[in-house]
Amino acid sequence: MNDIDQAKQELREKVWRRLIDGGGAPADSYGKIPGFYGSEATAAQLAGRDFWRQASTVKANPDWAQLPVRVRALKDGKRLYMAVPRMASLQPFYLLDPQTLELPAEQAAEKKGAAEVARRVGVEDMEPIDVVVCGSVAVNRSGARIGKGAGYSDLEVALLIEAGLVTDRTVIVAPVHALQVVDEDIPETEHDFSVDYIVTPDEVIPCGSRRRPPGLVWNDLTAEKIAAIPVLAARHQG
Repeated sequence: MNDIDQAKQELREKVWRRLIDGGGAPADSYGKIPGFYGSEATAAQLAGRDFWRQASTVKANPDWAQLPVRVRALKDGKRLYMAVPRMASLQPFYLLDPQTLELPAEQAAEKKGAAEVARRVGVEDMEPIDVVVCGSVAVNRSGARIGKGAGYSDLEVALLIEAGLVTDRTVIVAPVHALQVVDEDIPETEHDFSVDYIVTPDEVIPCGSRRRPPGLVWNDLTAEKIAAIPVLAARHQG
């Protein structure tokens, strides 16, 4: 583990402890994207923003913490792309179209429901993304964020940037508990992206320092990581 990875891991550990000890999330949130208390309120905060109301297409991660946002997207009539867990498919996103859903939004937006009713799509079959909702363990007010360390959010966004689906017009948001908003600097590498807004149960915080990679940063990917993700393995071989 290099110095940046070590610093990120130490910050994750600190935030998980603070969040759980402070009553912001259940104990089983440790080691995960935290399923924090108040996630429904973050969805309501997000839904009140102009950029959300104007959005027609949303991409979200599949974690429990972002379920209320995914449900809200479907109920608001937005096309929802949801990452297939661990990107374990050549088509690494589910497409949930509120016009054709065969389940209630609350069920369709869950991992199990999406796996049952959603069509899997690759980037070549996707529409441009208006809003990206990313799960985070910690985020600071400049917009730097860290996930749980698996790197899937970074890869998903990089793929979408490379395909021209996430652009300068796309808004990236991090719904989190207030205890996940930190004052510390968060070290960033070439493949990291920042968020434009932090959304907590009580407020929406605009972030001023936008950072986005140009696309996939192959030098930051191990051979094992590439082999484990079908869409990366196919591109690498090509």
